[in-house]
Amino acid sequence: MGFWKTWFSTPESVTANRATSFEEHTGENGNSSVNGDAARNAERIVFSTERDIDLYELEELCDAVGWSRRPLRKVKKAIEHSFLVASMWQVRGNQRRLIGFARATSDHAFNATIWDVVVHPDFQGKGLGKALMKYVLKKLRSEEISNVTLFADPHVVDFYRGMGFMADPEGIKGMFWYPH
Repeated sequence: MGFWKTWFSTPESVTANRATSFEEHTGENGNSSVNGDAARNAERIVFSTERDIDLYELEELCDAVGWSRRPLRKVKKAIEHSFLVASMWQVRGNQRRLIGFARATSDHAFNATIWDVVVHPDFQGKGLGKALMKYVLKKLRSEEISNVTLFADPHVVDFYRGMGFMADPEGIKGMFWYPH
């Protein structure tokens, strides 16, 4: 765990509606600083690229949205081998809760694929899924990745279309191979 062991200064942040702030933390230990007692007690949404994620907490998040359970050793391996891991946290004082997650694999030059985008149901419909995706896309673009793909269940296709994703651009069709 150890997510908030020390506090950094000057986090990059933007204010969202409903007086909740979104902060980005990409330092070695994903820490932040906030001045004043009122700020310490305020609820914040924090984004991080820190990979030190409690797998049981991630499993609880995935359970909350009804995803099938996957072996934790494989989830750990997937995170370790991902190009980008993004997490979204609800922070109140010194308490934090994982409320969103996404990861991307990449060839480190041209292409990336986004996987496992999840936002806790208590936080859906508030723009946080969009904020998480914008954060992931910003990080990928900062690495000069120009082609970003993802796979989406039918019930979330419109969400991704609203973010600028297109189904089968230029008539390209994906193909899949699964073991029998």
